[in-house]
Amino acid sequence: MTLDDLAARQRAFAEARDWGPFHTPKNLVMALTGEVGELTELFQWLTATEAARAADDPALRPKIEDELADVFLYLIRLADVLGVDLVAAANAKIDRNEHRFPPGVGGAALRKD
Repeated sequence: MTLDDLAARQRAFAEARDWGPFHTPKNLVMALTGEVGELTELFQWLTATEAARAADDPALRPKIEDELADVFLYLIRLADVLGVDLVAAANAKIDRNEHRFPPGVGGAALRKD
């Protein structure tokens, strides 16, 4: 399934439930933020090592997958409502980042002094 297919499936899901009036950009951004918060909560008190291994925990993995899916689906829906091609936007962003952060500069380039 492509990203376009997933967007169409999500759009049809929303349309079948008459959610269009509620799927405004503002509301979708707020819902996306809430889902990112729920994902954050899963990692909140984990050490860096525990977080790196979180997906290996059979009790935690399904929760992580659900929250990642929620974030992904809201992001796709928001882009669809706004008419943004996420793949093109992501590629353009990587292109800009390649110029901002050339190879070999290292982590020092990420710090804001």
